[in-house]
Amino acid sequence: MKTGVVSSFFQKYTMILALIVVVIFFAFTTDGKILYAQNINNLISQNAYVFVLATGMLMCILTGGNIDLAVGSVVCFAGGVGAVMLKSGLNVWIAVLAMLVIGLLIGYFQGFWIAWISVPPFIATLAGMYAFRGLSNVVLNGYAVAINDKVFLNVFGGGADCYVPDFFKVESVSLNVTCLIAGAIVALIYLATTISGVIKEKKLAIASENPAIKLVKAVVICIIIMVFAYILASYKGIPSGLVWIAAVMLIYNYILNNTAIGRYLYAVGGNEKATALSGVNTKLVYFIAYANMGFLAGLAGILTVARASSAQPTYGQGYEMDAIAACFIGGASAYGGTGKISGVFIGAALLGVINQGMSIMGVDSNYQRVVKGIVLLLAVMFDIMSKREKQ
Repeated sequence: MKTGVVSSFFQKYTMILALIVVVIFFAFTTDGKILYAQNINNLISQNAYVFVLATGMLMCILTGGNIDLAVGSVVCFAGGVGAVMLKSGLNVWIAVLAMLVIGLLIGYFQGFWIAWISVPPFIATLAGMYAFRGLSNVVLNGYAVAINDKVFLNVFGGGADCYVPDFFKVESVSLNVTCLIAGAIVALIYLATTISGVIKEKKLAIASENPAIKLVKAVVICIIIMVFAYILASYKGIPSGLVWIAAVMLIYNYILNNTAIGRYLYAVGGNEKATALSGVNTKLVYFIAYANMGFLAGLAGILTVARASSAQPTYGQGYEMDAIAACFIGGASAYGGTGKISGVFIGAALLGVINQGMSIMGVDSNYQRVVKGIVLLLAVMFDIMSKREKQ
C-alpha cells in the first residue's frame, strides 16, 4: 500500500521534484549565482516567449499529439512587421495590434488547411515554417531593424526600465513594496481558492485528495510565492515579461478547465471519433487550436523584439522546439488528451533554469542543446512508461 502511494506521488510530482533538484544543483555549481535576483529577472525576461508559445502549443498537442512547426517563423515575421511599422513612426498600439492580427490571420490560414482540408498538421506547419521565414527576410530586407519606442520597450519587456513601477515606494525601505504586496495578494488568492475548493469537495463528498495534504501543499506554494516575490523585490520588482506570462497562463488555464472548448480539446485528443459521434464539431476544435497558436505567436513576437530592442531575420529560430519541449517535459502526452497549464509552466521553468545555469557555468551552447534533448527524451519516456503501468 505504502509503495503504491509513494509510486503515485513520484508519478504526479516528478517534474516538480526534477525542477527542485536542478535548481539545487545549479545553486551549488554556480556558487549561488543562479539565485541572484538579477539572474532570476533575466531568466523570466529571456524565456517569456517559451511560456507564451508553450501555452498555445499545449492546445495543439491536446488534439492528438499534434504540433506547430511554424511558430518560430511567425514570431519573426510578426515581430519584423511590427518593428518596421514602429520605425516608420506609426502609433505604438496600432503596431502592437497589427502584430497580434498578423499572428491570428496566420493561425486562421494554417487552421484552415489542417481542419477543413485535412492536411496533416506536421506538413501544413512545416510549409508555414519555410514560407514565413522567407517573408520575414523580405520584410526586413535581410537586415536588423532597431526599435526605439520607449513605451513599447517598457510595456513589453525591453530595456532597463521594463518593470512595473513601485506605486507604494517607501524611502526607508530598499525593497520594491508593490512587488511584495502583489506576491502577498497572489498567495492569499491561491490559499483562499484552495480552501474554497476543499470545502466544496467536502460538501459534495467528492474529495480527490486528502484535504489536509491539499492545504499543506497550498501553504508550501504560498511560501514559495512570497520567497519569489521577495527576491524580485530586492532587485527592481516585477518584470513586464512576468505580467504577460501570468496573464496568458491564467487566462488559458481558465479556458482549458472551465469552458466548452477546453473540454473539447481534451476529448478530441482522448478519442476523436467518439467526440465527433457525440455531436462535437472536431474540425472547428482543430481550427480554434491553430488559430489560437497563431495569436500567441504574434504576442511572442512582440515580447521577443521588445526584449532585444530590434527585429532580425534570424529571430525565432528553434522557438518551436523550446515550446514543444516545455509541453512534453511538463507532462503533456505525446498522444494527446493529457496536459495542464501548470505542467507547461514547470516545463518552461525547467528549460529556463537549465539554460541559465549552464550559461552561468560557461557551458558551450552546443552541449546545452544536448542536455535539453536528453531531458526531453527522458520526459517522453517517463510518459510512455507511466501509461504502460496503468494498462
